[in-house]
Amino acid sequence: MTPRELLATAAVPGGDSLRLFRRGADYFVTLGHSELMTSRMSGSEAALADLACDRLRDKTAPHLLIGGYGMGFTLRAALARLGADGRVTVAELVPEIIDWARGEMAALTAGCLDDPRVALVLDDVGAVISGATRRYDAILLDVDNGPDGLTREGNDRIYSMAGLARARAALHPGGILAIWSAAPDARFTRRLKEADFAVDEVPVRARSNGKGGRHIIWFARVP
Repeated sequence: MTPRELLATAAVPGGDSLRLFRRGADYFVTLGHSELMTSRMSGSEAALADLACDRLRDKTAPHLLIGGYGMGFTLRAALARLGADGRVTVAELVPEIIDWARGEMAALTAGCLDDPRVALVLDDVGAVISGATRRYDAILLDVDNGPDGLTREGNDRIYSMAGLARARAALHPGGILAIWSAAPDARFTRRLKEADFAVDEVPVRARSNGKGGRHIIWFARVP
């Protein structure tokens, strides 16, 4: 088996260090002994954008907030679905993630960060949400491993009742809060409903061919 090659490391504010590996044509980002993301599995990350855009089909110029960038699968899927008048703001906390996207993983990125519809904000997506009022038609969160935080304790604030209230305030009426998770979480489903969202919980496969592990995406709509 071809060994992994360590390409770079990056510190996560308030957390551990990320490490970028390459094996052949595949890339992996790890945190400690946990694999956070890999270029071999993009299906559920792309579904986060595709299924959100399906729910925004009546919007003529939707504005999406994506947090964070990851390997760009969600962003590229959103750009493929949005028309010329659509906009995407990408919030990424770790600057090195963007450096890797423009450097070691430039072929994978395929220029999506340079699309004129994209605005990049190097900040915590929670802070971006807190600074917005009725600004977005959809907020797409692939932060940490889902509501059960892995990389930063601070991410728990995004998924708390107060964090959900801030997300609701940042969305237009009828807007969608879409949240990716590695696993189901019945308590979080109840929390979304208690925060006055209309909730649709959708299982998706990790791979684009419909195989791989089963992940969860919550689509929480503002009434």
